[in-house]
Amino acid sequence: MASDLQTLEAQLAELRRIRAGGVRSTSIQGEQVEFRSDSELAAAIADLEQQISQFGNPGPVRVTYITSRKGTA
Repeated sequence: MASDLQTLEAQLAELRRIRAGGVRSTSIQGEQVEFRSDSELAAAIADLEQQISQFGNPGPVRVTYITSRKGTA
């Protein structure tokens, strides 16, 4: 699938455009894609949004908590 940010953003813009226009089919990267329902189209948009938000993200932030006590009370 798409590997660069510009391609992902272009695909997202296209899906948003066809959803706003009430259309359920488009051509993405030369391939005809038809969505069966608005919820399927919404899921595709959400997936692209997630991919874009994680693009360049190194992963989850790891936090280490250190606790100590003085003595044996």
